[in-house]
Amino acid sequence: MAARVSIVVRTKDRPYFLARALGDVLAQSFADWHVVVVNDGGDRDAVERAVRPFATRLGDRITIVDTVAPGGRCAAANLGMRTAASDYVVLHDDDDRWAPAFLAQTVAWLDAHPRDGGVMVTTQIVYEEKRGDAFVQVGTAPFWAGQGFVTYSRLLSVNRAVPISFLYRRSLHDDVGFYDETLDAVEDWEFYLRVALDHQIGYITGEPLAFWTQRPDQRGADGNSMYALGDIHDRDDERIRDEALRAYVRESGPGLPLFIAGLVEKEVRRQVDDALRDYTLTLRRELERQHPIWSRVRRLAARMYRTLGSRQRAAGGNPE
Repeated sequence: MAARVSIVVRTKDRPYFLARALGDVLAQSFADWHVVVVNDGGDRDAVERAVRPFATRLGDRITIVDTVAPGGRCAAANLGMRTAASDYVVLHDDDDRWAPAFLAQTVAWLDAHPRDGGVMVTTQIVYEEKRGDAFVQVGTAPFWAGQGFVTYSRLLSVNRAVPISFLYRRSLHDDVGFYDETLDAVEDWEFYLRVALDHQIGYITGEPLAFWTQRPDQRGADGNSMYALGDIHDRDDERIRDEALRAYVRESGPGLPLFIAGLVEKEVRRQVDDALRDYTLTLRRELERQHPIWSRVRRLAARMYRTLGSRQRAAGGNPE
């Protein structure tokens, strides 16, 4: 594998998507690449059948490896990266897509910016639905519209990239380690945090070069992890944050986290109170608009209360 780029495609019992991903790679204008297909415990015959139509065009630019047992997303990614022998690597999940210029532009960027550990690109979300035996595009949305750069501080709040959008130097795994195999999701975000702590990450703006496909209604083998693993995403996200917080407290004590937590709690309460007040005011105005008699009744009741109050005070009492 003397290619400049290794493309790791992890797959399991999704021959349709695997075939589509291989076609996507072959459509790249940059051709100095090698594909490592990681079959994560799926049907090996199905993988080979998906690859067979592309055999002539792929030639010796493909390697198929099998996990010893279904190890999950992180183990599959790590097996592929350990198999890779190129300067640059990228995770191309089997259901995601590239523009034909993705590799050409990202390789050129890293060649021109030797201090960058990797480079990310403008990404578009593509929504798909199953129609017969195929999945078709039914809508699109920008992923982080207007984003022009990615930094460690931005990554602290939420993930700013997906694997299909990130070409990086294989040497990063020597510097910061591989994907965390104790995670079932958000392994890319956790890896980016380690990378961004010590390395710059480049960013290519402009037209989308990567396409993150989502299938909100699909479950099972053809599902998208964003939806099929939604609860697991939340669980592992919180686990990563909790472990980092505990490491900080062991080193520096709980003072700063306690202070920040108190400020956040007060701000949340203020926002909830403001939202309830705004909602109540909006609801009252809408009732008065839809039912004018409600406004007249409210004003009449107010006048009667004031009149009653005046009479009670004149008699030496108080209105109830």
